[in-house]
Amino acid sequence: MARDLDESWYYNVDEGRAEKGPAKRTFLEARLGPYATKEEAERGLEELHRRNAEMDEQDRKWEEG
Repeated sequence: MARDLDESWYYNVDEGRAEKGPAKRTFLEARLGPYATKEEAERGLEELHRRNAEMDEQDRKWEEG
């Protein structure tokens, strides 16, 4: 399992780019992932924003009843 994570791709929020493992395994790590490919990792921040927007819309609908 740890080896799989070491070979995975991540999106480094601080650097604004995709990078391949190994996972840093620190509390303050600013990476999203893991992702299977570099292309998926490059879309990591975009996907995060998309999911947040979906959840915000679900919250809005729930609050409106």
